Amino acid sequence: MIGSLNALFAATVLFVVGHFALSSQPLRMVLVGKLGETRFLTAYSALMLVVFVWMILAYINAPADIVWQTADSWLWLPGVSMPLAIFLMVCGLSTPSPTLAGTRLDEPGRNLTRGIMRVTRHPFLNGISLWALVHLIVNGDSRSIILFAGMLILSVGGMWHIDKRREFHYGADWGPVMLTTSAIPFGALLARRTTMDWAGIGWWRVLLSIAIYLALVAGHGFVIGEPAWPVIG
Repeated sequence: MIGSLNALFAATVLFVVGHFALSSQPLRMVLVGKLGETRFLTAYSALMLVVFVWMILAYINAPADIVWQTADSWLWLPGVSMPLAIFLMVCGLSTPSPTLAGTRLDEPGRNLTRGIMRVTRHPFLNGISLWALVHLIVNGDSRSIILFAGMLILSVGGMWHIDKRREFHYGADWGPVMLTTSAIPFGALLARRTTMDWAGIGWWRVLLSIAIYLALVAGHGFVIGEPAWPVIG
């Protein structure tokens, strides 16, 4: 179940396809009609959590057959990129967002395009994309290619999928969100369609991201078997 590349591939495919399938409008509407919104979201989250744990355990136990050798100069990439990835994920999980499931655009008194939303309306998925991309580049082994390619497909495809679902659901009301935010980080800022909102981000998110990064660096070798920062020489 967890000791082969086949198990890892099966878990990764199920995790990626499961997200797209269960969040697709036709299937979601059928399941919500049968289960109700709350029970559907609970079952959805529980199923994906189980598959995620399976996927991670399969990755840890799968053989790491080398497909390509990474140059030493590239091995620093995850270490220097992950603070930004973690920051985006922390902001995405702690900031009211028009792209989060269950969020309503018409909630009174709530500004859904402040803080990190000025940088990107998909902060969490952009953080996952960065994490997956840099690890895919530097880890040229078979198990890493399966896991990180799958997560990159899920995160990039997920941004497009969420935008399409929101456009379908909200129609013209989704237009102002698309106009004042961007899927690609800093896109709306560079196009001067919005302004930076440092106060909305807050220093506590920066400090929390640093703490999580340091904890991950400390535990990376114990969990994954490889240090977060490369040992060269």
